[in-house]
Amino acid sequence: MNQPPRNWDKELADIDRVIEKQGPTVPAGRAPPAGASPAASVPVAKRSVALTWFWTSLALALAVALPLWPYDRTCGLRLAFFLGATAITLLAGFLGALASWAHRRGFAHLLSLTVLIWSLVVAASEVLPRIGYAKEARAWLCADSGPAPAPAKAPAPTTP
Repeated sequence: MNQPPRNWDKELADIDRVIEKQGPTVPAGRAPPAGASPAASVPVAKRSVALTWFWTSLALALAVALPLWPYDRTCGLRLAFFLGATAITLLAGFLGALASWAHRRGFAHLLSLTVLIWSLVVAASEVLPRIGYAKEARAWLCADSGPAPAPAKAPAPTTP
């Protein structure tokens, strides 16, 4: 450690110059002016609010549509599509919760968390019986009903 001694006066003067260039700031111990509130001092972009409500409303619409799924979801490919729709609902709910948390939208955050919980319940109601956790056991794949019957030959048309 053969470093020359530091010139602290010069270094502190450089720091003072940088602070002066930043402009006046409110000291940490003092409150902001009476007319300004902490939330009001940060401008909120309209795009971020619209994006927050887009994700929240998309997640809410998907969560409402899950119980109204029009196809059979007992097994096979239709079950996979239903679980995929549930995963998309989870993703939309997560993005809505993330955006609403970042932009301080309390009601949107509450709705997004409700969607997350609801879609987890719907997914659990389909997955848990298939992994042996419920009393009722269900299969992932549909039982094969054997080969399809051969179509009957149509009678040959007769000509008069």
